[in-house]
Amino acid sequence: MEPLASKIRPKSLKEFFGQEHLVGEGKPLNVAIAQKHLFSFILWGPPGSGKTTLAKIYAKSLNAKLYELSAVSAGKADIKKIVQDPSTGSGQVARPKVLFLDEIHRFNKAQQDFLLPYVETGEITLVGATTENPSFEVISPLLSRCRVFVLNELSGAEMAKVIKQTGFKLDKTATDWLVAMANGDARQAISMLENTKELYGTITLETLKDTLQAKFLRYDKKGEEHYNTISAFIKSMRASQPNAALYYLARMIDAGEDPKFIARRMVIFASEDIGLAQPTALVVANGVFRAVEIIGLPECAINLAHGVAYLCQCKKDRSAYDAYFKAAGDVKEYGNLPVPLKLRNAPTKLMEELEYGKDYEKYTKEDLLPEQLKGKEYLRKP
Repeated sequence: MEPLASKIRPKSLKEFFGQEHLVGEGKPLNVAIAQKHLFSFILWGPPGSGKTTLAKIYAKSLNAKLYELSAVSAGKADIKKIVQDPSTGSGQVARPKVLFLDEIHRFNKAQQDFLLPYVETGEITLVGATTENPSFEVISPLLSRCRVFVLNELSGAEMAKVIKQTGFKLDKTATDWLVAMANGDARQAISMLENTKELYGTITLETLKDTLQAKFLRYDKKGEEHYNTISAFIKSMRASQPNAALYYLARMIDAGEDPKFIARRMVIFASEDIGLAQPTALVVANGVFRAVEIIGLPECAINLAHGVAYLCQCKKDRSAYDAYFKAAGDVKEYGNLPVPLKLRNAPTKLMEELEYGKDYEKYTKEDLLPEQLKGKEYLRKP
């Protein structure tokens, strides 16, 4: 039986909710679809934000033949079949071949190298989808031939529209709870509604909660449990609880999570949460990441465990992290404030005459912030 999410999937941009920065009037995907512009691109965003739907709408606008593959299970042979598929015709009347490659970051380097020439020649128009930063996992030659569009998780108002589109009747309390639970993931909200209807016949706040509790706990690498488990992992390290952190690490490894994804989060954690309290934490986390790259599974799980145990036991200090975002807030609020003359570079004679950088050494104990920000303290004093 076809899932409800598939049945009510938008067929055009008029039915699509969210991502106005990409599909709104005059925005890049709107223009590309309207003008039937043939090009390869990658959609990077959280689960349930509309990546698959946008790929289907785009392919339909081109009258293209759409091939759907998951990088988890697909390989070179699947790419060959698409290239050799005669059903699209040949010559000037040939229909374009659009490949929607879900979880493109799961394609290894050899597979991406194999795909590259077909994208280069235009034999295949690639639409990749990923929940991970493509700059980490997509090879540079392939990335340079694709535009990258960043999708946002759906807002509460957009989620409410998706819920209304299902045709199920919910009161405001149940709707608000479902919006909060789904956390911007339209597919998860729709699945919850469908499961609740099948289990209980009626949809109320109570039956929604009962359905959530009855769900079989599984680790979906592009769904809710992926984000729940990595969140629990980070929060356990933040709370200096190695037993919990190691448990969630083992759970992710057992479920087949990419160890480099875990290691990247540890590198971020070392600066964000430990920071100045133990600067060597970043060195250790980077060492773990490098070990994971070189060794791979299953042995690199030991490197990850070593790093997790160390990071958990480090003192925590978020002052550098907090200070940066305070400074970033002032940059957004005040724009590019004039840099004080004494700090400016003076590569020309004229600039020297204007006293750019004059006697800089004399001022190192003075406040060197722009005039409007004098006295600001982003980093708390030890």
